[in-house]
Amino acid sequence: MAVWCRVNCVIAAALLAPLAGAQSWPDKPVRVIVSVPAGGTPDLTARLIAPAISGQLGQPLVIDNRGGASGLIGAELAANAAPDGYTLLISSPGALTVLPNLRKVPYDTLRDFVPIGLISIGPFLLLVHPSFSAKTVQELVALARSQPGKLNYSSAGNGAPNHLAMELFKSMTGVNIVHVPYKGAPQAVVDLVAGQVPIGFNSIAPMMPHLKSGRLRALGVASLKRSPQLPEVVTIAEAGVPGFEAANWFGMLAPAKTPRAIITRVSEALMKAVRLPEIQAQFIALGADPVGSSPADFAAFVRRDMEKYARVVKLSGAKLD
Repeated sequence: MAVWCRVNCVIAAALLAPLAGAQSWPDKPVRVIVSVPAGGTPDLTARLIAPAISGQLGQPLVIDNRGGASGLIGAELAANAAPDGYTLLISSPGALTVLPNLRKVPYDTLRDFVPIGLISIGPFLLLVHPSFSAKTVQELVALARSQPGKLNYSSAGNGAPNHLAMELFKSMTGVNIVHVPYKGAPQAVVDLVAGQVPIGFNSIAPMMPHLKSGRLRALGVASLKRSPQLPEVVTIAEAGVPGFEAANWFGMLAPAKTPRAIITRVSEALMKAVRLPEIQAQFIALGADPVGSSPADFAAFVRRDMEKYARVVKLSGAKLD
């Protein structure tokens, strides 16, 4: 009887240990890996919501930018982190749902991460340098068809969402525009603004200053309805590419096996943060729709997104060049 009691006490202690740890969490700062360099849209998103989440958790969220390889570096680091709640990940589809459809990656999105919540969704803009001769989507398509393989477009890197956005555009319009990948969106934008690579897709948020200053021109927005921030910019669908839609999203995840109690607590803090009127206003001003979904809804969203990009890659024949 004494032996049986000791064994069961050990088992009970082992089962209760994670719960006790979750209840005392967090007792130190929480690292949030952002899978892009500082200045990218995921970075802006992380820095927008971090203070509100920190206030609810009682500990600071420390942003750790780990850009490169279309987000793979940051995602791999997060996947291999201890599942103790002290490492979280904010990522876009590039590393999580696009790249796995283009190449072998050192993690399994559905197995190695547990979704916490979808933060926001924002459509891409089709952008050109002001000196570029095409003034409309139709003119761009006509020019590209007349000069196959002669025009270039920039992206945040091989497998980045704006890479796939252009590949979808190419497949739906039958044009041949050459991909010039960069190591992150900021570098790609620098050369786009300089006119070195005259065409590109990018999110609304970081492009607004360049649009207002006239350093870039938007030919179309990649959503099925016009953006409230840029009501004068036509959708690409209404400009002659019916059904065209390409958006970037940002979500928070944790390493697999992170205690469910911690996931629930972070999710609740995230949803409350995203629903704060002042934060919603900032998201909308940046051209993004705030979401703040539950872990279950975000998990279903990620699965659908992976399936969508599998179809896009197959349809377009996109490759990592």
